[in-house]
Amino acid sequence: MRLHEFIENSMEHILQAWEDFARSVETKRLDLDARELRDHAERILRTIAADMRMAQTAKQEVEKAQGRGHQNTSETAAQTHALTRFISGFTMDQMVSEYRALRSSVLSYWLAQEAFEEEHHIRDMIRFNEAIDQALVESIAAYGFAVESTRKMLLAVLSHDLRSPLGAVLMAGGLILRQEGLDEKGRVLAAQVCTSAQRANNMVNDLLDLARCNLGTGIPVQLEPVELNAICNLVVEELSTAFPQSKIILSEEARITGLYDAARIAQVFSNLIGNAICHGDPTLPINLKIYIQKGSACVSVHNWGEVIPTEALPHLFKPEARYSSYASGDRGAASGLGLGLFIAAEIVASHGGRIQVRSSAEEGTTFEVIMVNSSRVAAAPDGDRIG
Repeated sequence: MRLHEFIENSMEHILQAWEDFARSVETKRLDLDARELRDHAERILRTIAADMRMAQTAKQEVEKAQGRGHQNTSETAAQTHALTRFISGFTMDQMVSEYRALRSSVLSYWLAQEAFEEEHHIRDMIRFNEAIDQALVESIAAYGFAVESTRKMLLAVLSHDLRSPLGAVLMAGGLILRQEGLDEKGRVLAAQVCTSAQRANNMVNDLLDLARCNLGTGIPVQLEPVELNAICNLVVEELSTAFPQSKIILSEEARITGLYDAARIAQVFSNLIGNAICHGDPTLPINLKIYIQKGSACVSVHNWGEVIPTEALPHLFKPEARYSSYASGDRGAASGLGLGLFIAAEIVASHGGRIQVRSSAEEGTTFEVIMVNSSRVAAAPDGDRIG
């Protein structure tokens, strides 16, 4: 008997073996009934049998063996099976084990009834293994997609929902700090609560931005006519106050106006200048420059000191990369999530621009923000400003 005929004629026996194996898998759900345990198994098997009935050329055989066979445009039974197994609490390894058990049970049961003398036996085994492999690939891909989608959605929901309680903690801490008659110890503790809550809030905001990017919506920006010079000056003033030991020199070669999200652009500048303060030589100044180059608005941040390894440069703006932690201004217990440069690059991308970086011991490190959404005002400021 041909293998595809055996599968169709022995369907109930095969499904019972599938169910028995699935029942032996330990999952969080202990109440799965027979229908759920056999989930989409019959459709998968009938698809395999139908595929084996079809004639196959030598070229098609090679393409299928190399994973380049016909791709379904609609959801297959194997893909649906992966999603339901994911929901039922099966791990990917457990789901893969189902296919291994299915392969073994079908072939062993079939061969036990065959003399294995016909030429078609080998061909049928090859076709069956190809079909099982195809179904397995589809299931793994669907399961992985479900895991990633769930992770992204969970990250988005968690980040969003954490903002309210953190906001309440910040407000309460601020009210306590302003309370009359508060002793020094109480003031120190309240200030610590505010500082820690603010740091946690910054992390949550970074996670929420990451979630937006993961979900494909990108970082939202509210564009309005603003001047880049004013934003940059404000950030320089804030960081100069926070880090009085750092010397920040701002050179304004042009006044640049355009449609920007002022708060988001300030976040970009703050991140880049903060990195320069953290990783640069504290005895040497940090140089900022605002200028026009080839019709684009440009802001560069240059510092001397720690050189970024050449092999790290292409990965600085990837949140999953090893060197993304370069974006974190703090170290140790106060450190952030290493998402700063990634978020800065996404903000600039939302404005139709990009960030470039170069770093060497001879020339120092320069981050250059390039944006095209701008227009130059004729008046230029006088000289440099030192923060």
